[in-house]
This record gives sequence, C-alpha cells and structure tokens, in this order.
Amino acid sequence: MADKERIIAASAKVPKPADRTFQYGTAGFRMKAILLDSVVFRVGLLAALRSRKLNGQTIGVMITASHNPPEDNGVKLVDPMGEMLEESWEVYGTTLANATSEEKLFEAYHKIIKECHINLDTEANVIFARDTRSSGAHLTSILTESLKATGTIYADYKLLTTPQLHYITRCLNTKGSPYEYGEPTEQGYYKKTASSLRVAMRGRQFSGSVTVDCANGVGGPKLRELIKHLPSPSEGGLEIKVVNDDVLTPERLNHQCGADFVKTSQRAPPSSHAAPMTRCASLDGDADRIVYYFNDVDGTFRLLDGDRIATLAALFIGDLARSAGLGEKLKVGVVQTAYANGASTAYVTQDLRLPVVCTATGVKHLHHAATKFDVGVYFEANGHGTVVFSDLALKRLNKYEPQSPAQSSALETLQALTALINQTVGDALSDLLLVEVILAHKGWGPKEWDLTYTDLPNRLVRIEVADRNIFKAFDAERKLESPPGVQAQIDAAVGKFKNGRSFARASGTEDAVRVYAEAATRSETEDLAQKVTTIVRQAGG
Repeated sequence: MADKERIIAASAKVPKPADRTFQYGTAGFRMKAILLDSVVFRVGLLAALRSRKLNGQTIGVMITASHNPPEDNGVKLVDPMGEMLEESWEVYGTTLANATSEEKLFEAYHKIIKECHINLDTEANVIFARDTRSSGAHLTSILTESLKATGTIYADYKLLTTPQLHYITRCLNTKGSPYEYGEPTEQGYYKKTASSLRVAMRGRQFSGSVTVDCANGVGGPKLRELIKHLPSPSEGGLEIKVVNDDVLTPERLNHQCGADFVKTSQRAPPSSHAAPMTRCASLDGDADRIVYYFNDVDGTFRLLDGDRIATLAALFIGDLARSAGLGEKLKVGVVQTAYANGASTAYVTQDLRLPVVCTATGVKHLHHAATKFDVGVYFEANGHGTVVFSDLALKRLNKYEPQSPAQSSALETLQALTALINQTVGDALSDLLLVEVILAHKGWGPKEWDLTYTDLPNRLVRIEVADRNIFKAFDAERKLESPPGVQAQIDAAVGKFKNGRSFARASGTEDAVRVYAEAATRSETEDLAQKVTTIVRQAGG
C-alpha cells in the first residue's frame, strides 16, 4: 500500500493534461516539452516495471527529441541489449500515459504487474540521460521522482548522445558475461571507439579532412571529446573540423543545420562554408543520424545519405569477407525501408549481388530484420542505421585462421569494424568513422563514392490531415489498405511514369501523411508527387 500512496502522491504533482491523448511511437513519446511532465513520470513507472520483469536488468531512459525544434522534447526506453523497447510493451506505455487520474494510473500500473507476472520484490535498475535541450533538466527531475516512488535504483548520466546511452545500457547488462560489450562509461565508449579505429587503419592513411556539422546539439561536445582520444592529424589521424556545436544557445538546435535540414532541403547548412569537393557530414540533434554531402567543382550539391552509407558499408564488408577467405561463410544482407532510393536497391541486388529486405519504417523493424543475417547492414535514407554482426559471425571471425598475409590483414580489419561500429543502434559518431575508414581503404573521395550509382530523382511531401490513423499501410508500408480505393488511384498515377514509384505513409508522431515519389526525370517526379499528394489530400479530408 505504501507503494500506491507514494506513486499517487508523486503523480498528483504532474497531472495529465485533460485534452491530450498520447501514443508511444517509433521514437517513444515526442511533443512540445511543456506537455511532457506527466508522460515522463509515467515512463519512469514503465521503466521500473520493465526492469523488474527482466529480473533486475538495467533499462535505459533517454530524454531527447532528436531532430525536432528546440521547444520539443521526448522520452523513450532502451531495452537491456541496447535495443529499442520491445514492441509489445509500447501499448503499456501508451496506457499509462493516458490514464485520466491518479487512481486510474495506479489501476493501469497494477494491471501490467498482473498481466506480466511481475514480482515487485525484484530489484529495479534504470539509467537515464538527456540531450542539450533547455527542458531536459526539468524532465529528468520528474523522472527521478517517479523512480524514487517505485523504489528503483537509478543513475543519472547527465548529457549523452542517444547512442552512448544505448551503448552503456548494453555494457551494464553484459558485464562479466561471454558477451561483454565494453566498459559501461562514457570514457569507455571513447576508448573502445578509438582503439578499434587504430586497428582498422593499420597500414592506411586518411586523405584530407572532414567537416562535421553537429546541429548545435549534444553531438558537438561529445565529438570534441572523442577527438581527444583519436590520433592527431600530425600522427596520421583524421582531421575533423567541427562546426555548429553551440549548445549554450538552445534556440540554435537544429536551426538551419543538422542531418534532417540537409536531407529535406537538399543543401549544405548556410554556416558550413566548405570548399568544393570537401567531405562534409551532418549529425542530428542527439547524434544518432548522419548524412554526408559535398559541393561538386561546379557548385552542385551532392547528398550522400543513409542509402549511400549502407551501400558503401555493404560493398566494403563484402569485399573484406571475400579477401579474408570468408566469402562463403558470412551471409551479408542489406535492410532498407520503402524510402530507400530505387537505384540503391538495384545497386545492391545487381552490382553487389547481395540480398535486400524491405521493412516498415522505424529502426526497431530494420534492426530486427538485420539480425537475421550473419552481417546485417541497415540504414534509413535519413541516415539512421548501423551494422549488426550475429553471434555466429563473431565466433567465426574470432576462430578463423587466415591462410595468407592478405587474408590476415582483411580479417584484422573486419574484427576491428565489429568493435568500431556501435551495434546497439544507429550512431552518428561511429558511423562517421566507419565511412572515413572505408574511404581511406578504397582511396576514394566523395566523388568516387557518389559515382557508384545514380539516384533516381525523388520527392518527399508532408501533408497535414485531420486523422492520420485512417491511413493504414501493408507490404512494408509500400501500399495502403485504407482508405478504400486510394491505393488503386496511386497505382494508376504511378503507371503513367517511367521508373515511377510512390507511396503514402502516415507519420508515427503527428497528424500528417508523407508522400514519397520517384521517377526517371525530375519533372516527372514532381508531377507524380503532385498527383499522389492530391489523392491523399482528398482522402484525408
């Protein structure tokens, strides 16, 4: 009963707004920060229950809104191996967040305990961190009150990138086991990344510099800290030029900078000032996405997005596996979403001769599909992704005996990549170094990378609708089953264009539908996008 009184008393200080309905989506909960107090408190309850259900394993809670504007914030859970919250538990998060009173909240809380057979005597362990948003400190104080009310052992890791929290969560839960992932600290993250980079670059040299736009978010100070652990340019290390790392002016977060700005506006941040043919990269606000780009000699902007990073990684890892003599023993596959450019899919299947799997949008879907391969490469076009090595693949890499110096060198690089890559989740910092290692090994600049295939012209349109939930998709979100008849209209429109492809997908976080279109020429793409947009607008009222 004491538990009930503590939870109800603490919850009463942060009542749920009466006119709001919340939903745990792909990115957890995300909205205007002023609406989040009750949600964060209830996520604390959920985290404690999740830990107890899993016999006291550590659960992570990240307070961030990624690429959203500074006035937004969000909260999401991290499961023990650093993966997203198990999907079946998302409904519990939604239920708790929408309880209309303290009594109803405790009823919902108690129902989860009964349904999941949770023993409240089991110790609960939760860690949490936040990005640099001004609302973050207030929200973590609310989370702390929730964890206190449930008798949870907790640790506040202050400011971290989202991938760093995922990394530490996994490290804590694997410590002392055969699957130990690393030292469960921020410094441990830097040391592991730096040492594996040194091995991956043995006998190779970086060429030129890379300019990194940090979206004026938490990735800025964390990248600067990582650089301290890397070899300096005078020692043959990579020259990283950090821009847009102002975390002291909150309103500058993601403003005309960052991965989402570059991807959607198809241009470099105004503050970039990079010379032609210079490698440039942009992180998002919590450093779990990265896109590359450069300006050609004639000033043309060229984007190297998540599709490009995925194909580059798949090309390199496939080559290394063959060079090491493991080509037949490691099944490499690529996982994409419907947003992947059709040209990238054709390149992987026809040129690299690797299998491609298409899943619904959302990292949890891609990550799950990637684990089905020995080496699964997954990236969303927006730059969120990583490479996952199966336990079997790791054992093969560790036990394999190379038959020549060339095989030995390739094997050593492959082994280093398994440590350099943050396999828990998309990580802009480790993905940055992965790309730089590959370009150095291949002796490529951005131009050579860009020439691997030619993107089909594409267009992404956001349409506000009265109710996004009427748009229900299937076939990895490439087709609509409702509203009735809409898919037939889209198919008819697509059929009129060479290399035409288009789909409409409801947003996971707002009342909006996104229309993607691609075709053989820019004008045809614009025409197709306009036609499908009109169809969606009419259907959405």
